[in-house]
Amino acid sequence: MTNKIRNFCIIAHIDHGKSTLADRFLEVTGTIDKRHMKNQLLDTMDIEQERGITIKLQPVRMNYQGYVLNLIDTPGHVDFSYEVSRSLAAVEGAILLVDASQGVQAQTIANLYLAVEQNLTIIPVMNKIDLPNANPEKVAEEIIHLIGCKREDILSCSGKTGEGVPEVLASVITLVPPPVDTKMSRTRALIFDSFFDDYRGVIASVRMTDGELKKGDKIKFMGSQSSGEVLDIGHYAPQMVSDGILENGQTGFVVSGLKEIGDVRVGDTITLEKQQAETQLPGYKEVKPMVFAGIFPNEGDVYSELRDAMDKLKLNDSSLFFEPEHSQALGFGFRCGFLGMLHLEIFQERLRREFEIDIIATVPSVAYHIFKTNGDELTIKSPQDLPDVQQIEHIEEPWMTVDIIVPDAFIGNVMGLVAERKGIYLNTEYLSTGTQQRAMLHYHIPLASLITDFYDKLKSVSSGYASMNYDFKDYRKADVVKMDIMIAEETVEALSLLVWRDQAHSVGKKIVNSLKDTLPRQQFVIKIQATIGGKVIAGEKISAMRKDVTAKLYGGDVTRKRKLLEKQKKGKKKMMEMGKGKVDIPTEAYLAVLKR
Repeated sequence: MTNKIRNFCIIAHIDHGKSTLADRFLEVTGTIDKRHMKNQLLDTMDIEQERGITIKLQPVRMNYQGYVLNLIDTPGHVDFSYEVSRSLAAVEGAILLVDASQGVQAQTIANLYLAVEQNLTIIPVMNKIDLPNANPEKVAEEIIHLIGCKREDILSCSGKTGEGVPEVLASVITLVPPPVDTKMSRTRALIFDSFFDDYRGVIASVRMTDGELKKGDKIKFMGSQSSGEVLDIGHYAPQMVSDGILENGQTGFVVSGLKEIGDVRVGDTITLEKQQAETQLPGYKEVKPMVFAGIFPNEGDVYSELRDAMDKLKLNDSSLFFEPEHSQALGFGFRCGFLGMLHLEIFQERLRREFEIDIIATVPSVAYHIFKTNGDELTIKSPQDLPDVQQIEHIEEPWMTVDIIVPDAFIGNVMGLVAERKGIYLNTEYLSTGTQQRAMLHYHIPLASLITDFYDKLKSVSSGYASMNYDFKDYRKADVVKMDIMIAEETVEALSLLVWRDQAHSVGKKIVNSLKDTLPRQQFVIKIQATIGGKVIAGEKISAMRKDVTAKLYGGDVTRKRKLLEKQKKGKKKMMEMGKGKVDIPTEAYLAVLKR
């Protein structure tokens, strides 16, 4: 009975208590008994538990007062907004959760817009009302300003203590519409997530839109044109529970037995092989990576393992983009596209933990459009692909629309930071009135300004109060040059980067200084230089480790001491000339430049 089903998700800014509220839902509905209950139950990865952030969407089915409630817990960080957009396509309603102490923040607004685009029913809820610094009236005013609801429509709860949680579940049942009953239509199921199981192959998380799927059915994946059989089917509670059937309006999992990762794609439609549906479900818009970095194995012989690991991560993280790349210095690897720096960091960490693969990541860059003098156009994602200066007519770089929400006391600091990063001010909106006003500043800013340490700097200039969201705007002309980093007079390809000409000296100085601090000393002097077109714009030296060759001397003429020192000097010179002065660059040095 579809009229007894409610599909909903929780959307909010990072750290507003989504996962804690989801824990209380599981407790109140009796889905998990108290002895198995733990914090952040739906955050299944170690890294999610440690950092206290949600990275992956997680579905779960709950039974409450005769209704079937299908919840999808979603991430809050801007780098994982693609996970949110996928969850929204599989539900009819969304709980808009706002922290009663922090108020409406940038990602709250961004996720709300995504939900409005999907025509979802929005239930505004204030969380953390038990905190001593909670300000429910001020936050309620911000929510009313944002979605135009009445004060009595805003629910209050505490995910920590459980206060108000049954009322939130009651509103979900009352306000969220049930799925449309289309069980007589031809079977269609939307794949909104998938993961790989070593024993059972690719497992797809699906939302049944039309018809039904049963164990043993022969199925067809309409996008990839692959065929399979339903070996197992059921729902998440939150562990996988076999049911033998999924009816329209329900969410659950399908085990197809397919081992090829490319056959089961997120956004694809599953139908029955004998009675195929006429049209595919509208999938998801193709995600555009924003930050590109080269990923190379530390050891050349684990390249194939790295490829398999990335295929499995791609299945679990459909916003990841990668293509093979070869570097003279680092060998075979991949050019990977990410949605932001946190996405890149989490990806590296997951490779290390889940697959035990150590990698070297090159300095992140953005995709530039190159217009050549002969009329050709190309998009480059790596400094190594930049053509000769003589062949370039002009270069265009991506610009973003950035919304920053900040208390009015910090507006000056934030404006100073954005101006420093070449941002163009548009306008300011005030979200609340009274003594402690909060403003939303709108800017256009080059993506290259955002991808390194902008978010960290924003937090420090606003004492941690500012929040931001960004979206792609367009491409604009830029005066960009390629900077090479030379260590011991050899160019290190992995550290090459594209920089604005007017900031080349300061960026080069920062990089050589961070390398000077992280590179280990050798038996000879190491020169570290930043160069543009062969011209050195910044340089540092790491002095040599000196063995005390005069330690064995006792007494005698000073010329004996000088003779030994001269001999040592000649040896060091010979070492450099014979090429034994090669410097092995540790991963920490690459990371120091990454985080400069």
